[in-house]
Amino acid sequence: MADRTELNDELRPEYDETLLKNGIRGKYAKQYAVGTNIVRLAPDVAAAFPTEEAVNEALRFVLKVMDDAKHLSRHAD
Repeated sequence: MADRTELNDELRPEYDETLLKNGIRGKYAKQYAVGTNIVRLAPDVAAAFPTEEAVNEALRFVLKVMDDAKHLSRHAD
């Protein structure tokens, strides 16, 4: 089994290997996640809503319908 500390990659000459080997994996992952909101769509959904704007428009419509239904049910009582 190869030594895990040995890099088997072909590192470009402009990168200093000594600066890279002590890095911490995922050091900024939590900070990055706070600033993003990425959602992966199922292939069938992505085919129906091919752009970011199409997805947002559909979700806004769903939110409006839900809000309207909530108001209707309050008035029905």
